[in-house]
Amino acid sequence: MNGTRYMYHDPCHTPMKLQDPLKTVNALITTIDDVKIEKNDRCCGEAGTLAVSRPDISTQIRFRKEEEMNKGADKLRADGFTGDVKILTSCPACLQGLTRYDEDSGTTADYIVVEMAKHILGPNWMPEYVAKANNGGIERVLV
Repeated sequence: MNGTRYMYHDPCHTPMKLQDPLKTVNALITTIDDVKIEKNDRCCGEAGTLAVSRPDISTQIRFRKEEEMNKGADKLRADGFTGDVKILTSCPACLQGLTRYDEDSGTTADYIVVEMAKHILGPNWMPEYVAKANNGGIERVLV
């Protein structure tokens, strides 16, 4: 089966405070075969200055996260699924960290809002949005 299945990485400093983030994520993103999006556990080891200030600790955290990424991706492929597996997040630092696992886990990391834009506005959402913004879609203020 083709299409895309997803995992969700909830940042340590999650912006989703009003309800369980997975409830929100599953309400916003649907898969082609209605497989529920599950949380992919563990810190990515990237946020804040951890990766810079304590690379020794950050590296150990990354090893554990890589295990979780592989386990989650394998679970999504266990029924013979051959489509893309993506891990979504809402944090820029986490996105940077999660992309480090793309090759090893056979996944792709992206922002949840970018995936929503692709679903709602289509695959060319970004160039179309930028063209509209550059063509009178944004007020220009001269100082």
